[in-house]
Amino acid sequence: MNILLLGSGGREHAFAKQLSKSPLCEHLYIAPGNAGTALEGENVAIGATDFSQIKRFCLEKNIEMVVVGPEEPLVKGIFDFFLEEPELNHIAVIGPSQRGATLEGSKEFAKEFMQRHYIPTARYASFTKETLNEGLHFLEGMQAPYVLKADGLAAGKGVVILEDLQEAQAELKKMLLEEKFGSASQKVVIEEFLKGIELSCFVLTDGNTYQILPTAKDYKRIGEGDTGLNTGGMGAVSPVPFADATFMQKIEERIIKPTIEGLKKEQITYHGFIFIGLIKVEEDPYVIEYNVRMGDPETEVVLPRIQTDLVALLEATAKGELSKIKLSIDPKSATTVVVVSGGYPEDYQKGKVISGLNSESESIIFHAGTIQKGGNILSAGGRVLAVTSLDHNFKDALKKSYSQIKNIYFENMYYRKDIGSDL
Repeated sequence: MNILLLGSGGREHAFAKQLSKSPLCEHLYIAPGNAGTALEGENVAIGATDFSQIKRFCLEKNIEMVVVGPEEPLVKGIFDFFLEEPELNHIAVIGPSQRGATLEGSKEFAKEFMQRHYIPTARYASFTKETLNEGLHFLEGMQAPYVLKADGLAAGKGVVILEDLQEAQAELKKMLLEEKFGSASQKVVIEEFLKGIELSCFVLTDGNTYQILPTAKDYKRIGEGDTGLNTGGMGAVSPVPFADATFMQKIEERIIKPTIEGLKKEQITYHGFIFIGLIKVEEDPYVIEYNVRMGDPETEVVLPRIQTDLVALLEATAKGELSKIKLSIDPKSATTVVVVSGGYPEDYQKGKVISGLNSESESIIFHAGTIQKGGNILSAGGRVLAVTSLDHNFKDALKKSYSQIKNIYFENMYYRKDIGSDL
């Protein structure tokens, strides 16, 4: 079949690599893609949210499946767009309906969904600029640290955690009155801080049944020791060593099953990935947030461990036949270390020539923010590369990734040297 993959990051390169390996994939197109995805299929210069151009391309190239990488097209309703267009509604779209995508598009909606279906999460309240004074008062009744979340999409950067009450109140004013995160912070969710260790759980659902994919733990802060500003993610490890069978059973019974049942009860159409951000508090799992697609850089450690044909898996998801597929997972550990442009996540330079990408290695180099220009591959984003390795344990896998990074160079590159050190 002909497949169109939407997106341009490391996650999409990981998807492209797996999709292109399948005998079921005849032609793979990536819109807009990057220098890495061009090695797996054909990049097309169409934005992931340009629905009219996507429609034209799908009809022109006889596309039979659209795999949606990032959240924005889903929140903007690409699933519904295909369903409502007579010329397109035969094409399988991997992702939720627009209503389903609201689980990520609105923190408040997600919290209310969890409350309705008795899914464990931190207590919270949400506020707008009209209820700013109530929000300031609500903070006074909370204990430090204070967690403030922009309600809408903020590219993974809309969460602020502060220790000081006055700072938290000033931050709330910035978010609501000055729209610090743009329209995403027209509403702000304030929630209690849960102390524990975080992990990501990934589920693929056809709307009726589900398959649990490998767990992962990612590292969001720019600085070593989890310090500094939040980023899109600086590295990841899969599986998560502390997520043993007993803990995974709690996740499935208390969180995954009620989530899938909740979607069914509320008649929310969902044929795709659910990324559940969790925190382990003592021995119990709580949901921090839902995302309605695979994470980045977690995808770069989860997909390489899936041995089942990915196209077959996604085809079964679209047809409602996921229960017929046997999911096979590589028992090895996978790790990825993200190499970023100097200055990221604040101002950074692009257009730096990258060398060392073709050196012999067991590692997989996923491209995130790259472009090809002439005979060179250049940096084109904050996160530039994700270097993934597999081995019998995560420590040995990390050694491979770090060893491979030593062969890579571009001006002002930076990476964390402590991924996995807390496990």
